[in-house]
Amino acid sequence: MKTWTLDTASARAAHEIAAEYADTTLLNHSVRSYAFAARYAQQNELAYDAELLYVSALLHDLGLTAPFDSHTLPFEEAGGHVARVLTAGLGWPAARRARAEEVIVLHMRDDVSAAEDVESHLLQVGTSADVSGLGLASFDPAFTADLLAAYPRGDFGAAFLALVEDQAVRKPDCAAAAYVAGGAAVRIAANPLDRPRA
Repeated sequence: MKTWTLDTASARAAHEIAAEYADTTLLNHSVRSYAFAARYAQQNELAYDAELLYVSALLHDLGLTAPFDSHTLPFEEAGGHVARVLTAGLGWPAARRARAEEVIVLHMRDDVSAAEDVESHLLQVGTSADVSGLGLASFDPAFTADLLAAYPRGDFGAAFLALVEDQAVRKPDCAAAAYVAGGAAVRIAANPLDRPRA
């Protein structure tokens, strides 16, 4: 069973907004992040709110795009605010809107366990797999190959690194700056998803 996308009114709206503001490279990363997260949840029998995870995954990097790039907030916090506004328009209650923001913010924080917050944990798993290849061995290679065929990477690694390096320069106290200082370039360059497959 392929778990690449979700088909609810909120999921469709999140995809529409992400596609409007993110380029194909960033949009495909967002979908792949959800797909890796959902497959991981399935493999590990984790119960989670699929719609909350999907909406958060699709919107998690919009703070890196020019219209939503805040000069004062880290990109994940700006993206969290985008999620709150969109989901308010979709009629989500305040507590669920806050959860969407929280999931997006926490994907750039210290590791969150599934027991603490399953959706935040899953978004961390999905984004880490796609950005740096962390945990890829736990996914069926056929699943990964099909996902990459459906949502190609293009030059995602280099493009994403340039975005977070820009954040790091302009916002030296943000999580992106710590991520870059911690060797992001090396990890991104080593991602097996960007190596030619035999």
